[in-house]
Amino acid sequence: MKLKQLEGYIGNLNQFSNPKIDLEQYPTGAHIASRLLYTAENTFGDISGKVVADFGCGCGTLGIAGALLGAEHVVGIDIDSQSLEIASLNAADLELDINLIWCDIKNLKWRGKIVDTVVMNPPFGTRKKGSDMDFLFMALKVASQAVYSLHKTTTRDHVRRAALRDFNAKSAEVLCELRFDVSQLYKYHKKKEVDIAVDLWRFVP
Repeated sequence: MKLKQLEGYIGNLNQFSNPKIDLEQYPTGAHIASRLLYTAENTFGDISGKVVADFGCGCGTLGIAGALLGAEHVVGIDIDSQSLEIASLNAADLELDINLIWCDIKNLKWRGKIVDTVVMNPPFGTRKKGSDMDFLFMALKVASQAVYSLHKTTTRDHVRRAALRDFNAKSAEVLCELRFDVSQLYKYHKKKEVDIAVDLWRFVP
């Protein structure tokens, strides 16, 4: 599947109707999501034929992109049941079979490396300090092949240090810097749109 075709599919997915600020729910834009998954597959071969988990899957954007690129099995995990309902409808619309689990990432009881690849757009950790690292810690515990994740560029040194020193990652590489388009979703947002610089990381457990 070509990149533009993948972006087109993702761009038509339903997103949060009532996003929750405490969960830092922001839709992963089609531009960023398609590039994350396309790079994971076409540069590293980490999607097709693999077991892929989408941590904090929200409305299913990254997991669905993985399924479209030929993942053998996709698991989406989120703490918000309403988001999972939307993810289920999105997957059904595209006739994709995705396993959705209602669970807090921190309470995930998986043991050992039971998925090949984790893809995620975790909370940035601005509302709950450290929530971004909670996601990364768990992802590196359960992935055997790679973890792809988006983190604010301003946290680059902290993310690298945590991954390599605290979470025992073999490698932590910034693949590219992207612009995360945050629209005016919440009352405290003063501007209609803000671009946040984010890094697309690839971690090897």
